[in-house]
Amino acid sequence: EVQLVESGGGLVEPGGSLRLSCIGSGFRFSGYAMAWFRQPPGKEREEVAGIESDGSTRYAESVRGRFTISRDNAKNTLYLRMNSLQPEDTAMYYCAASSRFIPTTAADFGYWGQGTQVTVSS
Repeated sequence: EVQLVESGGGLVEPGGSLRLSCIGSGFRFSGYAMAWFRQPPGKEREEVAGIESDGSTRYAESVRGRFTISRDNAKNTLYLRMNSLQPEDTAMYYCAASSRFIPTTAADFGYWGQGTQVTVSS
């Protein structure tokens, strides 16, 4: 059974930092493209950052320079380091896995976690 389990979310003040983690099991983690998505209240889900099986990364313009995606294949774990958090970063954050070499849409991701809530507020 494939599982993706996120952790690390919480309440943080503007300007603060968090690190999200996602542990994968039941599939060959190292061979999959991984990504973090988020869904703010009342809005559509959007990709925040992605990392391919070869380690190449991509970021949404809204988080470039503030967020860093990384993976540790030995631990089957995906990370998202988030710095300089702002209220507009408040959302449910999901990790996702894709067997496609370069996934381009959310539909390309076949496996999803349950999400971890990030709230940025003073």
